[in-house]
Amino acid sequence: MLAQLLRRMLLAQFFMGAALGLLLNRFAGGSMGWVVALAVALPLLTTTLAHLLSAMKSRAPAESPTLWWRSVWGEIGAGIRIFMLRQPWTTRPPVYLAATGGAAPAPLVPVVLVHGYVCNHRIWDDTIAALRAQGHPVLAVDLEPLFTSIDKYAPIVEAAVAEICRQAGARQVALLGHSMGGLAIRAWLRAHGTERVAKVLTLGTPHAGTRLARRARTPNGRQMVWRSKWLARLAAHESEATRALMRIAITAQDNIVYPQRAQVLPGVETTVFEGMGHLQMCLEKPVIDWVLAQLAPLHPH
Repeated sequence: MLAQLLRRMLLAQFFMGAALGLLLNRFAGGSMGWVVALAVALPLLTTTLAHLLSAMKSRAPAESPTLWWRSVWGEIGAGIRIFMLRQPWTTRPPVYLAATGGAAPAPLVPVVLVHGYVCNHRIWDDTIAALRAQGHPVLAVDLEPLFTSIDKYAPIVEAAVAEICRQAGARQVALLGHSMGGLAIRAWLRAHGTERVAKVLTLGTPHAGTRLARRARTPNGRQMVWRSKWLARLAAHESEATRALMRIAITAQDNIVYPQRAQVLPGVETTVFEGMGHLQMCLEKPVIDWVLAQLAPLHPH
């Protein structure tokens, strides 16, 4: 389980930082404050460096330096929130059927949320709150095991679609995927068709693959390699009718999925956001507002 893995990693970094603080305290003098400071600082520093390196590696030469730096700092903040404060501290994702006080006069189309690689349902906290406020029933899945073929996630998506349709009394759902989650939805579409689909939205999904994955050793990582055979077969299976149900959102400063502007599909409307990183897409109000606007015309059947 990802949450348990992240907790162990944070605990290990905390103790490593504390150990460094003890060494400084012993050999360089000072107070026990060094122990506490380094115990807290090491996980923060690790997260910061990881996002900074990925941003440097993925930077497109023609992109605005101002927007790039904005995305770097925003993505560091998003990484801290998601990987340190949210995802490690979670349990099984619930089904949200009731709105939180929105003014919707009738129930809206149910939404299934599918996260990306090495993430869990807590990446959707802000999106879930916004969807519920509008009146959408919501279910966010956890894709496990972490490292397997994306095709093996299709039964998880299928179970979520069946469950929320049953509980909400609907025959169709909208599906929203971030990163690899968009590919898991497309794999589910290949296996189960479009009869129960009102719309598919993807955020930062590597529809053409990402150069970051070129040395991937996991099955799902290899499937997301730039222009992989698996992606080509997935695209070849999709009809114009299937693509007509899809909408794509990408960020021009994506630090994980790049080349950024190549992550499109023929015949699918694409919206480009600026000045934000990969994880940020699940947190930023302009993206969440885009999701709500895409779902607004839909009604449950």
